[in-house]
Amino acid sequence: MSGTTSSQWAREIAATLKRHGHLALLVGGCVRDILLGRVASDFDIATDATPNRVLSLFPRAQFIGAKFGVVLVPGENPSDPAAVEVATFRSDHAYRDGRRPESVAYETDPRQDVLRRDFTINALLMDPESGEVIDYVGGRADLDHGIVRAIGDPFERFREDHLRMLRAVRFAARFGFEIDPATFDAIRDLHADIKRIAAERIRDEIARILTEGGARRGFELLDATGLLSDILPEVAAMKGIPQPPDKHPEGDVWTHTLMLLEDLGSPSITLALAALFHDVAKPRTLTIGNRIRFPGHAELGAKMAVEILTRLRFSNEEIARVELLVANHMRFLEAPKMRESALKRFLRLPGFPELLELHHLDRSNGNGDLSTWKFAKSRFEYLPAAELSPPRLLTGSDLIAAGYRPGPEFSKMLDAAEDAQLESRIHTRDEALALIRSEFGMPPQTC
Repeated sequence: MSGTTSSQWAREIAATLKRHGHLALLVGGCVRDILLGRVASDFDIATDATPNRVLSLFPRAQFIGAKFGVVLVPGENPSDPAAVEVATFRSDHAYRDGRRPESVAYETDPRQDVLRRDFTINALLMDPESGEVIDYVGGRADLDHGIVRAIGDPFERFREDHLRMLRAVRFAARFGFEIDPATFDAIRDLHADIKRIAAERIRDEIARILTEGGARRGFELLDATGLLSDILPEVAAMKGIPQPPDKHPEGDVWTHTLMLLEDLGSPSITLALAALFHDVAKPRTLTIGNRIRFPGHAELGAKMAVEILTRLRFSNEEIARVELLVANHMRFLEAPKMRESALKRFLRLPGFPELLELHHLDRSNGNGDLSTWKFAKSRFEYLPAAELSPPRLLTGSDLIAAGYRPGPEFSKMLDAAEDAQLESRIHTRDEALALIRSEFGMPPQTC
């Protein structure tokens, strides 16, 4: 079993269920992706077998959604990554929290299971053995025509599960599809309900919109439906904020940000978030005098990014990285004039390659001047790590041993010694101590 893919394992599971007299069909995203000619990753099976029956046929299986009849069937080898969700056909009753049904009823008819799902393109069934597609809701035609359409009454679908509104945007962006007009109108009317959804759920959808492809389209749709102002009002505030034409001939802050999102490709989530938020503080720092300026927007933007990402429950590591990227994205303009020590400290910032890519995106989608990007890139690639972050010649213990008393001056002394080291003005511990004595005086007991 080692090395078995999810696709292979799903077909083995379906074959086992069929041998024991049950229906077993591939369902959902994997069928959609297969028909679109894309690589399907997550394979789900729908069956008329009850959860207990599935558990009896696959001893290593376990409930992951007992209330909803969902069982996870792992591969036979514990080290094998293949795992498949098997769900009993069901109908859902009474969504009261805008996210999950209060109760479900198991069904034997796959049509009933399909009718409870979100969009027609996600409700296709496929016989894993023959490849026959079973379509009860017109999903195949919508795939062919590039349409995201809610099953049945879109208002009812979105009232059942408010997160489906964000999912509609994500699928349209990811596949380059249009949202069916009736489905779009329902989102536009009900968009405020998204505020009832847990921040973690919203976070996951935003992350997918940013990283699965079509990020610009995704955010344009979020704006058009009204969802953007509900979940990211700070980003919505970018619209109409003017920029100096010589630096940003492309237009306002919103247009500039959308252009960065369009050029993301397949980014890390931290780079994508930094591209989204790098100018988030411009609406609050806009100053119009002889020219348009945004004093301190990088520093304030970093603080705002932390607040937004904390609100959305991103991880501490992701928040810290985005904070660093946003806070430092303007420093490239100073890089050619930096002292060697300051430049090396800049180039050794954690995640500097992402910062470099953010600057490239920023400049490419502004006036196109890449001179500072080329300078920083060449220095970063030329300087070995040993020169960027050499072991310090002096430590606090060395200063104490030399007779200096710990205090506020210690950090200044150590920084001064490191500056000289990074600039190749000193090379040994004795030279470092001599520099300290020269710049800060002799230790008290020797004066």
